Amino acid sequence: MWNFGFMPFGWIFMLAFWGVIILAIIALARGGLGRGQMCGHDHEPDAPENKKNPLEILKERYAKGEIDKKEFEEKKKDLSR
Repeated sequence: MWNFGFMPFGWIFMLAFWGVIILAIIALARGGLGRGQMCGHDHEPDAPENKKNPLEILKERYAKGEIDKKEFEEKKKDLSR
C-alpha cells in the first residue's frame, strides 16, 4: 500500500481516505448519491401522494386559523361550483 511514514500524522489521512471510500460505497448501494437523498425515496413536492385537492387545503387553512368561518364558507361555496 502507500507509505504514510514520511508524514507525522499520515495515519489520520489514511483513515479519512478509507472512510470516504466506505461512505461512497454505502451511498451508492443505497441508491441515494445522484438524487441527494440517502434513503432512496422520492421526496419531491410534486409527487402524486403529496398533492391535495383544494378543499383539503381550505380545511387546513381554516384549522390553522389563517381564515375565518365566513371566508371558509365563501371559498367552499366557490369550490363547489
